[in-house]
Parts: sequence; C-alpha cells; structure tokens
Amino acid sequence: MVRSRTAETRALTAFLESTATRPSALVIGGEAGIGKTTLWLGALEQARDNGFQVLSARGGQAESGLTYAVLADLLEPVSAEVLDTLPHLQRVAIDRVLLEGDGTGPVTDERVVASAFLTLLDRLAADAPVIVALDDVQWLDSSSQAVISFASRRLKGRVGVLATERTGADGLHGTDWLKLSRLDGVERILVGPLSVSGLRQVISSKLGRSFSRPTIGRISELSGGNPFYALELARAIDGQSSLADAALPGSLADLVRSRLDQFGENTQTVLLAAASVGTPTVDLLADVTEQTPQRVVELLEVPETDGIVQIAGNRVRFAHPLLARGVYSVVGPARRRQMHRALAGIVEQPEMRARHLALAASSADPATLLALDTAADSARVRGAPAAAAELLDLAINLGGDTPNRRIRCADHHFRAGEAQRASELLVPTVDQLPPGSLRAFALNLLAAIRIYSDSIVEAIELLDRARADAEEDVALTVRILLLSSFALMYSGQLDAAVARTDEALERAQGLSLPELTSQVLAMSVLTKCTRGDGVDEPSLQRALELEDLDADIPMQFRACAVRAITHAWTGELEAARAESAAVRQLCLARGAESDVMMFDAHTALADVWRGDFAAAEELAEEAIERAEHIDTQNLRGVALLIRATVLAHQGRETDARNDANAALAIARGTGAPQLGIRALTALGFVELSVGNHAEARATLQPLIDAFGVLPRGEMRNLEYVPYAIEALIATGRADEAEPMIEQLENDGRRLDRPWLLATGARGRAMWLAAKGELDEAARALGDALAQHDRLPMPFERARTLLVLGQVQRRQRLKQAAAETFADALREFERIGAALWADRARDELGRTKVAAPQKPTLTASEQRIAELATSGMTNRDVAATLYVSLKTVEANLTQIYRKLGIRSRAQLAAMLASGEL
Repeated sequence: MVRSRTAETRALTAFLESTATRPSALVIGGEAGIGKTTLWLGALEQARDNGFQVLSARGGQAESGLTYAVLADLLEPVSAEVLDTLPHLQRVAIDRVLLEGDGTGPVTDERVVASAFLTLLDRLAADAPVIVALDDVQWLDSSSQAVISFASRRLKGRVGVLATERTGADGLHGTDWLKLSRLDGVERILVGPLSVSGLRQVISSKLGRSFSRPTIGRISELSGGNPFYALELARAIDGQSSLADAALPGSLADLVRSRLDQFGENTQTVLLAAASVGTPTVDLLADVTEQTPQRVVELLEVPETDGIVQIAGNRVRFAHPLLARGVYSVVGPARRRQMHRALAGIVEQPEMRARHLALAASSADPATLLALDTAADSARVRGAPAAAAELLDLAINLGGDTPNRRIRCADHHFRAGEAQRASELLVPTVDQLPPGSLRAFALNLLAAIRIYSDSIVEAIELLDRARADAEEDVALTVRILLLSSFALMYSGQLDAAVARTDEALERAQGLSLPELTSQVLAMSVLTKCTRGDGVDEPSLQRALELEDLDADIPMQFRACAVRAITHAWTGELEAARAESAAVRQLCLARGAESDVMMFDAHTALADVWRGDFAAAEELAEEAIERAEHIDTQNLRGVALLIRATVLAHQGRETDARNDANAALAIARGTGAPQLGIRALTALGFVELSVGNHAEARATLQPLIDAFGVLPRGEMRNLEYVPYAIEALIATGRADEAEPMIEQLENDGRRLDRPWLLATGARGRAMWLAAKGELDEAARALGDALAQHDRLPMPFERARTLLVLGQVQRRQRLKQAAAETFADALREFERIGAALWADRARDELGRTKVAAPQKPTLTASEQRIAELATSGMTNRDVAATLYVSLKTVEANLTQIYRKLGIRSRAQLAAMLASGEL
C-alpha cells in the first residue's frame, strides 16, 4: 500500500480486527482508477498473513450478465470436503453454480443457492475468520449479488465482506444491497486523490523511473490525483522529455487507443476477444482468433510487459477492469458484433452462447431467439431466475416480443423479487391476449404479484377472470382455485375460501398430480380450521403422504406447515414447536424469505402461548429484519404485530403500543382485515395488562360489535374474546359478555379444545362473581384449572389463578387467596410477564393474612427428634427411651405433620437452624 493512504490503511486494519470477532463489512469506494484495487489487494495479503481464509473474485463488465460468475470464483477455493457437508438440496444447487454434477436432482433456485452459500460461510468461519472479497462490485452479476446480499444480512460468525466500488464525482454508491444484521455493520471509505508525493511513489514503484517535479505536478493536475490515470499518462510520455513533447490523451478511451496503436491488428483482435468474454483462457482466445495457443501467448507478450494483461497459467486477465472496458469500447460496434458472433460459435455453455449470439445480432433471428429461450430455461433450472429474466429481456429487445415470452420473463422477474418489473411486463400483455389458457396463466401470475404487493382485492378480481379463461385446462384451474382460496381466506371471506378448495378438490380428482392434490388438501384443512370447523385429520394425513418436500411451493400450501400451524391452534404446542423447526429449516434451505417470515409469525405466537418469551422475541426481531428486506407493507405489518404481541406479554407497554398501532395503520391502508383484528387484539391486551379496563373495552369495541360475524372455533380466531370478556365485566357490562362466554364454552365442548374450555370457564367465573355467586365462581375456576392441566400455557394458567385468588379473598379465605396469588406471582415472574407480575404482587399485598405461629414440640417429641437426627434408627431411639417402636414412629409422624416436612434431613436442618 502507498504510504500516503494512512487513513484507508487504518480503516482496513480496523476491518480485519473486527472480522476476527464478528460479522463486518467494508466498502472501498472511489472513481475509476483511484487505487481501490491496490488497497483491496494489500488487505487480502494482510488477511492471509494473519491466518484468514480468503474467498475472492473480481468482477468485469463482460461477466456481469452471466449467471453466478462471481459466486463461482468465490467458491473455487472451497474444498470438496466442506462442500460434502451441505444438505443434499444445497449441494445440488452449488454443483449447478460450479457447472458440476450430472444435471439431475430436484429443482433449485436463487434462494437455495443463497442458503447454501450462507451455510458454507458459517462452516468455514468455525475454523478461521473468513474474508469474502469482491473487486469492482458494480460489475457483479445479478445472481451473485442476490446470493451475497442474502448471506451478508444473516452472518453470525467471523465473516467479513470487503468490496471495492466505483463511484462518480458525486460520491454516490450503489451497494445499498450490502447490509449486515447490525445497523452499523457496513463501513465505507471513499478513496480520494493521491497527493503529488503519493503519485510520485506510485509511478516510481510501477515504472521504475522518476520524473521531474514540474512533470509530476502536471501529471497530478491532469489526472486529478487518480493513480491509474497518472500511470497511463506517465507511460504515454515515457521516453519523452516532457508532456509538451508527447501527444497526451485527454480521456481513458484516448489513452487506451494510444496504447493499442502500438500493437498490430492480430494483437488488438486477441485483446478484444479477451475483453468480450468473462473468463478468457489462452485456448479460448486461440480458437476465436484462429491462432495457435503459442501464437496467442506471443501476441500478448508485449501487452503483458506493458501491464495491460496478465497471464497466469492458462488464464488471461486484464490488469484492471478499466483496461478491458477501454479495449472493448474503442472498437466500433460492427467489430464487436463480429467478435461475439465468433465467440458464439465456440463456447459450449448454453447461456454464454446465447448471450454472445444476442450481442452479435442487431435484430432477431430464429436461432438466436431459440438459444436465448433455451438458456433462460437452463438458468431457471440452475436456480437463477434473475439471469433467466435478463436472457428473455435480451430476446424481447431484439424483436422477439411475444406474449408467451413476456409472460415467462415476468414469471422469472417475480421469482427473482422484481415484482414491479414483472407487473410492467404483464399488465399490457394481459390486455392484448385473447381468452384462453395463456391469458389465464398470465392473470394467475399477476394475481400472485398483487397479493405480494398488498392488493388482495384486485388479486381476487384477477383470479375470477383467470378462472373463467382456464375452463378447458383442469390443472391450471385447480392452481387458480388454490390461490383464490388463499386470497379469500386472507381477506376474511372464509366461506368463499372453503368453497374454492372444495371445488379444487373435486376437479383435482381426475388428475394424476399428487403434489398438486397435496397442496389442495392442505389448503382445504387450513381454510376449514380457520373457519372453525376443526382439523380434518384424514385429509391432512393424505396431504402429508402426497407431499413432495423438494417442490418449490409457497408455505401456506405445504402439508407439513399446515400440520404445525393446526397443532399450535389446537393447543398441542410442544408438537407444533418441534414441527415448526423442521418447516422453518425447509424454508431457509430454499431462501424463501417471505415464507420464513410468515411461518415465524405462527411460531412466535406459539412461543408466547408456551411462555417462552425469549424465543418469541428472537423470532420477532428476525421477522422485523426480514420484512425490511422484503419491503412489502403487509409483511412489515405482520412482523410489527409479532413483535407487538411479544412486547405486550413482556410488559413493555409503550413499545408494544407503537408496533401494534403501526401494524393497524398498515392493515387499514392495505385492506388486510385479519391483520387489523390481530393489531386491535394486541392493543386491547396492552390496556388490560395495565389495568385500564375502560380503554381496553374501547379498543376492542370494533371486535365486540363484529363478534357475530368474525371467525370462531380455534384460539387463533378467538384470542381477543377473553380480553373482551374481562373488559366488559370490569366495566359493568357483564350481560354483553355472556354470549362470548357461551361461544367459548360451546366451541370448547364441540371441538374438545382445552384453551376454549379453560378461558370459557374463567369468563363464566368472572361473570358469576360479578353477580355475587362466589361459590359457583370458585367451582368454575376449578374446572378451568383442570383444563389448564391439559395445556402447556403457563401465562393463561397464572391469569386464572389471579381470578381465583380474587374470588377466594371475597369468600374470606384469605390464607388460600394469599397462596393462590403467590403461585400466580411466581409463574408470571418465571416467564417474564412484568406487568402481570405487578398485578399479582399488588393483589398479594392487599390480602392481609395473620402471620403463622411458630410450630412447637412437646418435650418428648423434642427428645425423639434430637435422637432421630443423631444417626439412631427408630429401634435405637425406642431402646434408649424405653418406649415401644410404634410410639417412636407415631411421634415422628406427628412431628413431621406439625412442621410441614417429610424427611429426617429436613428435621435435622430445622434443629440446626434453631427453628425448634
């Protein structure tokens, strides 16, 4: 490194130190040629010297359109032993990135590749800190960028990302996609111009000669302190007496042209070929220029001596990407097309061949379009939807603009996360298509985009149109009905959602598509359970039997996910937790971000019910982070609601209110009624937790008013009802609460759900207590506690104990009330429910109980106790005191009863402490 780069050197050293302990990132920015690569290379050398593992890649414009070009370079040094530790699906994905394997195996996509890359980083970092080094990220291919972006946000171990980036004169950067989980995780330094003395050092070290001070000053002025430009200027005047004697170029293009002019046409052609291909080799350059490999090396000898290219083994690389771009730019378009045409006839990889054909063409021809279509299909199978979309964009721009190609391109863009671009392609296409299956497919895809983009109402309308168009295509009709059922369920139209799945099941019976049948069965179980019909176990079991875990389908259509969700809703929380872990790993392996987040919403709620607030909080924070990356309002609302629910149970009322209100605003803005119901529930619970019953009732009033039409049956639907019951009774409106109590009781008996029976009995007890019927209330609470014994929900049980203690105190059973309040307090404190612990503590403080008298023993009991704890047996004690063995045993029994103990060890401890 140049000595004058002291600030940048300090930043790099700090970055390496940080990476040794935690995830870190440093982006070196600056204009082209300013010295970013030199700093980058120096940092990598320092990292290797310090025992770091370095995965490095250098981007180039010719590679920026290829699939996983940079990622493949990064993975090159990873050993087969490490790759073999990957799960099968992820190993298949990585083999495809590396163009290895036999091409068989399950379909993979960008998410699977990203998850695999993250897994590899974690495993490498277990042995030594890892540096992921990227030079010139502006030329990063889109697939590699998506993978690195995914991984960087989830880094947990000793992994650092070191990147260089070209920035303009305004200093703006284009690496907003590079983020860590820490808000302050990505550091940036802007490499500025070198001083005159710094430029002197660079020129002297690179060229082995020095220039006069006035000449160096002129070079500094013309180059703006850019060391790359300065070197080019210095080379241009090398051997001349001064700048005035040399024809100084005024731009990089001129510089490159002046450098090329000294080479013969054959050398220029070889350089153009090298600049036109992503990873040039001597053999490839020989083939495309119709030279022998030996001749190619000879032709590149002078450019290598002049520092334009480097030859390492069989590979040829430009000394700087600017040189490659310069070589490519100075020739005319006709010559570039000629070179790409020649390359298209040589390369074998379908995607590369298709790109060269496209760049060689000025208009569409059938062979080029076919090659682009085939390459797009190949890229999609390899798990690179973004690359597939780019290939079809090339075909469209060349004149191959057909409805079918637009729809396929939109599908790829949507899968790659570019919903807006997909919509731009589909909307005009749909309007131009005649009725039929193709338009139905397009409408179905557009509806999925609208659901993703928070437009449920429009999605339902689109699906109705698609259904009418797809009448002749049964499989497509089933898929449309499936998506329609989900949209209707999410919008609260449960009867219509069930009707759609019923119709889909009927139509799917004649198809030999087991995976599609599994999806319909799973969705049928979910919609009916949501409506309050219970869990259709035979259908769910059949869905599980038909499920293909390798299929790339949304989480809500997966049978295993529905199994975990329904287990949680029915109170089988331990089973749900174990199943949810497996489903979450399935989603993570595919990199299905929105699926992971939505499933985390269910899992976090189950964790709250289980009283594991720490696990729920961890999931909530991850959901917030994912929602920010996914960037759709509805998913952000779901994430905020998860966190609001956790915070409310922990007693962090202000933060909980803020998150719940934000989620409520999103629900109203996007027309998402289910999200709105959950947000009002969370807000009502917060008010209830602080004892503000009037405000809780006012918050929950919209749900109370709509009670007759809202979904029922399972606790996920009725979660707000116990809160509303307590708020109504506490504010003197007990009669309004009775229909809700009856609903809990009736649904509990109909479905045999412990939570419904327990909360129904608790509500009935509060209703009876409000009418002064305390004995009946106590009996109802006993029934509630019996149901709690069937349910691993400690928070709900402690709430019931709180009500029982209040009833016991009104019955003047103060000792029993104090013990009940103490039990509730212990439970609230154990799980971390701070506000409810305060309420239990307050109730205990209000329950005045006379202090218990100190137990006393008679003289004979005292003597027997002393002898029994001295090591004697009962028979020895009897012999010492001249009494019968039965007398000793009877006295010990009486002693234990008086003292409330069960063993001699406890008796010895009390004697030793002086309590007796």
